[in-house]
Amino acid sequence: MNIFKTIYIIFISLLSVFVFSCTELIDIDDQLSFEDVIVIEASITNEYKYQKIILSRTFRFEDEGPKAESNASVNIIDSANNTYIFTENDPGVYFSTTKFEAVSNVDYQLFITLNDGKEYATTNKQLSNTTQIDNLYASRETNSIGSEVMSVFVDSYDANRNSNYYRYEYEETYKIVAPNWVNQDFIILTNDDGNILPLPGLVPRSNDEKVCYNTVLSNAITQISTTDLAEDRVSKFSVRNIPIDDAIISHRYSILVKQYVQSLEAYTYYNILNQLSGSSSLFSQIQPGFINSNIYALDNKNEKVLGFFELTSVSEKRLFFNYTDFFPSATFPQYFVDCEEIAPVLVKGAPPRFPLIEAIQEEQVVYWEENINAPVNEGPFLVVPTACGHCTALGTSEKPEFWID
Repeated sequence: MNIFKTIYIIFISLLSVFVFSCTELIDIDDQLSFEDVIVIEASITNEYKYQKIILSRTFRFEDEGPKAESNASVNIIDSANNTYIFTENDPGVYFSTTKFEAVSNVDYQLFITLNDGKEYATTNKQLSNTTQIDNLYASRETNSIGSEVMSVFVDSYDANRNSNYYRYEYEETYKIVAPNWVNQDFIILTNDDGNILPLPGLVPRSNDEKVCYNTVLSNAITQISTTDLAEDRVSKFSVRNIPIDDAIISHRYSILVKQYVQSLEAYTYYNILNQLSGSSSLFSQIQPGFINSNIYALDNKNEKVLGFFELTSVSEKRLFFNYTDFFPSATFPQYFVDCEEIAPVLVKGAPPRFPLIEAIQEEQVVYWEENINAPVNEGPFLVVPTACGHCTALGTSEKPEFWID
């Protein structure tokens, strides 16, 4: 998950602010300035895989997004004399050339050399303690404003009390069933001169467009600390709350939850990120200063760097549930889009336009059924928005490998 991407602008707004131990009002217009700062996302886990590091730069309000930092030299060296080299697969995204996993009691250090020769390094870090997710489950709950939600909870326990700091991410996948799928689809016809005709034809349609799946990654920082508790136990901690009228749980829903055990330093860093990502952090004119990173420039340790080098252990569990498991007699939530039927006319205006053909070409509508005894101001076909008949407008028809019906 690209955690830092959503909060670059907040840091840009705060870079020029001095560190204060209390809240003080400032004139935002006078204090804001832009600083071009390297952003490094480097979370290495105990999963045996191609590890990933992302390099980019901060960006201005008017920019579309972060600029990738390309053509850098990236490697990690451990205390067992192993060197892990990273190469750029996509702009700013670097993967290790070999699979590896972080192991306990070994020091790891990150080294980065940018294309302009500027060098960065980190302090030595070790893998955090490993604690498994004991239980992942869903329940109907009522939130703080009295609305009913489906909540996904995590239980975890470290009897040795060596973990204490946890961060969570999830990947949710849901089944989409197009409510207006039929076995026919439009085809645009032409005359002998190649001119498009105003009346489309119909052809058999692929069944692959009826049932689809979509996967969405979490984009928030979710953490909990057990240091103030009698035990190092995470109990019924909510990692996802879904309104019961959300279409994503209409049929079958799955969520993969990952639990990261963090060091105190990493937990504090992410916790501050989370606080700064709230809109009130900027607009209430709080002055927290620049967040400290464990990544530094070799030629100037006072240079501002945004990012954190973390060695973290991961535990994961997957959960499935159907809407009918919790609401056996209720109607399904409303579909993702309004599936109102319309009947565009074939020809309109002078010079003539073909409203139905235009809507088909722009992939706005799909065939639903014939408009029998159509009024004068309607066309011969009833159509619906594309997503209502083609689920591929909202997801992919390829069933995920992990999916269990």
